[in-house]
Amino acid sequence: MEKVNKVTEITTAPPLLLERRVHKQEPKLSLLKSKLRQSATCSIPRVRSTLTGVFPVVHWLPKYKVREYICGDVMSGMIIGIILVPQAIAYCLLAGVEPIYGLYTSFYANIIYFLMGTSRHVSVGIFSLMSLMVGQVVDKEMFLAGFDLSEDVLNGSMSTNVTAGHVHSVELMGLQCEKECYAISIAAALTFLAGVYQVMMALFQLGFVSVYLSAPMLDGFATGASFTILTVQAKYLLGIKIPRHQGYGTVIITWINIFYNIHKTNMCDLITSAICISILVAGKEIQERYKDRLKIPLPTELVVVAGATLASHFGELNSHYGSSVSGHIPTGFIPPQVPAFSLMSRVALDAIPLAVISFAFTVSLSEMFAKKNGYTVRPNQEMLAIGFCNIIPSFFHCFTTSAALAKTMVKDSTGCKTQVSSLVSALVVLLVLLFFAPFFHALQKCVLACIIIVSLRGALRKFKDIPAKWQSSKNDAVVWLVTMSATALISVELGLLIGIVFSMICIIFKTHKPKVSLLGRANNSDIYEDVDEYKNLTLTPRVQVLRFQAPLYYANKDSFLKSLHKAVGVEPFLEMSMRKKAEKQAKETSLRQAKANGDKNNGEVAIGLVQRELDFHTIVLDCSAIPFIDSAGMAAFKGLVKEYKEIGVNVLLASCNTSVIDTLQKGQFFGKNGKDMSNLLFHTVHGAVLHAISMHASADSSPEDSMV
Repeated sequence: MEKVNKVTEITTAPPLLLERRVHKQEPKLSLLKSKLRQSATCSIPRVRSTLTGVFPVVHWLPKYKVREYICGDVMSGMIIGIILVPQAIAYCLLAGVEPIYGLYTSFYANIIYFLMGTSRHVSVGIFSLMSLMVGQVVDKEMFLAGFDLSEDVLNGSMSTNVTAGHVHSVELMGLQCEKECYAISIAAALTFLAGVYQVMMALFQLGFVSVYLSAPMLDGFATGASFTILTVQAKYLLGIKIPRHQGYGTVIITWINIFYNIHKTNMCDLITSAICISILVAGKEIQERYKDRLKIPLPTELVVVAGATLASHFGELNSHYGSSVSGHIPTGFIPPQVPAFSLMSRVALDAIPLAVISFAFTVSLSEMFAKKNGYTVRPNQEMLAIGFCNIIPSFFHCFTTSAALAKTMVKDSTGCKTQVSSLVSALVVLLVLLFFAPFFHALQKCVLACIIIVSLRGALRKFKDIPAKWQSSKNDAVVWLVTMSATALISVELGLLIGIVFSMICIIFKTHKPKVSLLGRANNSDIYEDVDEYKNLTLTPRVQVLRFQAPLYYANKDSFLKSLHKAVGVEPFLEMSMRKKAEKQAKETSLRQAKANGDKNNGEVAIGLVQRELDFHTIVLDCSAIPFIDSAGMAAFKGLVKEYKEIGVNVLLASCNTSVIDTLQKGQFFGKNGKDMSNLLFHTVHGAVLHAISMHASADSSPEDSMV
């Protein structure tokens, strides 16, 4: 680094005086009474405002521009509906429930979000990650209830639960509940609780929770969960019947079980899987390569489902080759039922990560596409909307929903203008529910698994971004890797928790050992910058200007003091110890000389000679990068001023924000009634430097000069 220049003089300027505004705070009790009174009032404008707030459709639907919007909304709605049908059936494999419930979930979620959502483009419905998390809870509770998990639920009959003519069942809400019934009861109870948590978060204005879910953490979580989804579905590709592992290490143990049973591979399922994956991947590649030319996405999933269903039906693959199929899918709707409250205590904790992840993905996607298309969304209303997308459908045998990135991107790219497209998608699903559902009876499970696995390509491609992440931010790359590894190798729930905790630890670690920079003056201006980062800066003679670049609180106050002592080169305690030691030695020498010479005054003269002059007389702390301090930080400031004052060095503060100033005033840092504020606090670094120089100059010119 180039040698830092020295200056010999700094011109003085009149002090800058700013007067703080007085903010009159209303007593909290009267403020609470006022809010309660306001919320309790009932008037037509207030009813209208509440109605449009909870149901935004009331506000925007009367203004709907039919000629301008209808074509795009109908087109995107039909395309999403066509994509939803095979995915709704497929994701039930992950959720551990019958295919019909995936169709119910897609239908109700689209209608409710149409009424309550503030995003024009978000597609809410079944999502692979949510389905996986629901499926893990369902399998765990089924196992604890004594059901046989060696076969999957989606078999169209209860024959797998028959042992010696007995069908295993449990009593639930006064009725005997068999395997299919118990699985959807668990999923519905879990979904109801997740929705309740989300609505409570919305009512208590807890939307800020999403800020703790950083983008690298969410990406890592999604990628790690994709590994788990891939692993869980691999057995269907091979036609191997093994139970889903319960507990930690699902990925590792499932692969061990797959290789242990690899000799039981069903060749019909394996060949079908290879063909379907080839077609699906080819369709995706064509879609990506020619997306500018193709006006609508290729319905590859629907083509594969239709072709595979016809081949399985006419080839009788289930009876001839033992290929596992979806089984009977009924038409129409099942009567609504209250979620089983007796199950809620068992799944209360499991619903928390579901609620948080569902909300986080929905809000982040709605804000992302709102910014892209030039409008705004209300995060709290989004949380309310997704909460009711879970609460209400839970009465209609549905499981947890969320916004899905892939389908949202398709809506945006196919001309979607409003949530009328969601209504069109719901109508497409309704047609399948009423008329076409039984035609999927012969659809092989391996085909559904292929659809799920190919849909994971986007998440698994994140591995290619690791070098770029490492280059741009090592911290983000490490958070991504830790979250992904924990999610894939331990469990989805613990992976989420570890990701959140680790990302917060990284932030704490950053503030734990922040940088204390020595500042120099730029070209005789009033600008001071870091001498390690900028050239041609000039150090102020006998004034050390330092900047602390972090909040000052209990966790980093010791690091702050050590860094400051290192930067100025003088630690007050050691300096005082050295002076006392030198004073003691000088006193002893003086006494020996006095004893030898008989002069009693030499000791006092010798003591005055041991004081040494430091290279500086003032430390100016630039506090512009300190957003807040706590009581421990204030105590550190107090101790700093006191200790350096004992060795003849003044400490001045500059560029403090009002939050820091208020904290210091409450702690009487500036003395009683702030009497010392004008001598300790300055609005600019340059003002503090000028004050330090002028005060030292006046001290030097006074008859009572003292060495500093």
